[in-house]
Amino acid sequence: MKLLKNIRRRSESADGSADTLTINAPVSGRILSLSEVNDATFSENILGEGIAIMPEEGIIKAPADAVIEAVPHSQHAISMTTDSGTALLIHVGLDTVELEGKFFNIPVSVGDHVKAGDVLIEVDLEGVKNAGYDIVTPVVVTNTEDYISVTAAADTAETGMPLMILEPKRK
Repeated sequence: MKLLKNIRRRSESADGSADTLTINAPVSGRILSLSEVNDATFSENILGEGIAIMPEEGIIKAPADAVIEAVPHSQHAISMTTDSGTALLIHVGLDTVELEGKFFNIPVSVGDHVKAGDVLIEVDLEGVKNAGYDIVTPVVVTNTEDYISVTAAADTAETGMPLMILEPKRK
């Protein structure tokens, strides 16, 4: 399995074992390195490390059990904190905030506790593309500083299957 170039290699602990967390893919599609995303906020890891997916479907699902932290009025993104403490941002498309919610529906609200696999965002991908927007979907660990490493778990994203492996810093 290849590692994406902007994601650090996983470090093993001194005894050779590692306590890791797995974040599942919220949508199926082709995996891209964040450095390939045509937006500096993502490509320069300003919000954190992660992986981008070129989605094949318009249903974005919860990658883990989590609490919804933020849902913008434009419904193009969602922030959550997993039950294990990972802060995640799923951002559907680039500059899609400009669509002001057109083509998007988020059936969850801030404060909701979701289970892995619950629907988070419904999006008309063809509508977004036809409106002239890139549909690449970054999945970003916004509290990257809490982890020793963030690595790709697969070469292709498959909804509900492992996408990223995180190794928390020892406390």
